[in-house]
Amino acid sequence: MKKSSSRIQRWMLIGLTLSLLFPLLAACSKSDPNDPKNRRTLRIGTMYGSKQDESYFRQQFTDLFEFSHPGIDIQIVPAIDWSQQQFEQQGKNGAQKQPDPLEKAKAIMTGSNPVDVMIFDMNLLSSLVNENMLKQLDPLLKSDKIDTAEFVPSVIDGIREQGNNNIYALSPTFMPSALYYNKKLFQKAGVPVPKDGMTWDDVFNLAKQMTKGTGKDAVFGFSFNQWGGSGENFYDIQNYIAPLQLKVYDAKAEKMLINTPQWENVWNTVYDLYKAHVIPRQQDMNFQQPADGKYNPYQGRLFLNGRVAMTVGDYGMINDIQQMNDNSDKLKVEKLDWDVVTVPFHASVPGVGGSNTLSSLAGINSKAQNQGDAWEFVKFMNGKDWAKFKSRSTYEMPARTEFIKPRDGMSYNVQAFTKMKPAPMPGNSPAEQKLMRERPNLNMMQEVVNQAYTSVFQGQKSVKQALKDLETKGNDVLQKIKLNPDGPINGVFDNVYGGGKPLDSPVQAVPAG
Repeated sequence: MKKSSSRIQRWMLIGLTLSLLFPLLAACSKSDPNDPKNRRTLRIGTMYGSKQDESYFRQQFTDLFEFSHPGIDIQIVPAIDWSQQQFEQQGKNGAQKQPDPLEKAKAIMTGSNPVDVMIFDMNLLSSLVNENMLKQLDPLLKSDKIDTAEFVPSVIDGIREQGNNNIYALSPTFMPSALYYNKKLFQKAGVPVPKDGMTWDDVFNLAKQMTKGTGKDAVFGFSFNQWGGSGENFYDIQNYIAPLQLKVYDAKAEKMLINTPQWENVWNTVYDLYKAHVIPRQQDMNFQQPADGKYNPYQGRLFLNGRVAMTVGDYGMINDIQQMNDNSDKLKVEKLDWDVVTVPFHASVPGVGGSNTLSSLAGINSKAQNQGDAWEFVKFMNGKDWAKFKSRSTYEMPARTEFIKPRDGMSYNVQAFTKMKPAPMPGNSPAEQKLMRERPNLNMMQEVVNQAYTSVFQGQKSVKQALKDLETKGNDVLQKIKLNPDGPINGVFDNVYGGGKPLDSPVQAVPAG
């Protein structure tokens, strides 16, 4: 009996000892994630960069996080190193071989030491999602009770669309656009000022009412962009075309798709505005040097000089307006009285217009070795504290609606920048980008199309004839490019639509979009 009692006492003593020991062990094993003694590394991938500009990237993205998380060391890993890219071999046509951004991103997101976080722009999001390279953030957002309704809808909707209706990345800022207008010009003309929710036809009708005068006294109703936007160059009308999703050629880059009633209507609409001087011509933007010889950085920019009633501009355009108005006495120019409304939309695509540039998307690598800190970084980068600091930016808007407001001392319709759903820009889909990398000579299609387009504005051909000839010429060029995707091709621009361009000259691409 004594032996049994002694055994019970011994087990009770052991149990008591363990009960006291377990909390102590738990306390020892539970470490403060921000304790500098508990150091760990967070690897952040960027699309472009080098050791020379790493400090700038850190200032923009990581310094604040690293300061507030003293237990974490940040490593920056560029997918494409600017300093090394210059030494890459040239292609057959003498041009620098361009790396495949997706493959370069995948290279640093895989292997034995992958990056934990990837920062990239919107062009790559759907590709990374479809390649299962990113961790879905919806469960993490729900767990941490982060409400996406606090973000600009067009930003979140754009991210969801590229993520198969899920969220795989977040961006703290975006670059939107709006329709700027000159209030004083409308008051003088007695014409109602623009308003949110107008169609392109509404804007063009207003523009016709605002057009008056000739020569140096001419006032134009509209320009497609703040730099002039005369419509004489095919590039001028890219934002106007984008919501319609019209294709120049098919998905295989083998057949032209441009000779259609839809394309004809677009070209005719712009050309009619051009003929009526509703939009300025190139010569209208020429300027004479002031007699006193003083340089005016805004010479030739007709909207800023009160000679264009409306223009499409990005959020950063406010900087130019503010700077010009602040220095109006020195420049001897009249201050611009202005406001903004939403970018117009096509009646067939309601609610879609303008562009939202998302260049700071942050996502978690699905193969990240430090997923906990990776989420902390993405959450911090898109949190309220960060948004408060980023709301001071004069070039980008914070993605959190709470921090969107007019600049200090200014009053304008700031919500106009947030209401429209952005249109996918031509050539930005993964399939189109892949095709361009496989056939670099598709770059020359921009000039082929542009020469046909300008032949109309130079009075050489009707729109219908120019599109018909472009279809024939384009089909021929596409076949030559298919057979010779990156080598020299002779005769493409010989006596085509008046004038030519050296084949190996770099020109902006017009992919299938």
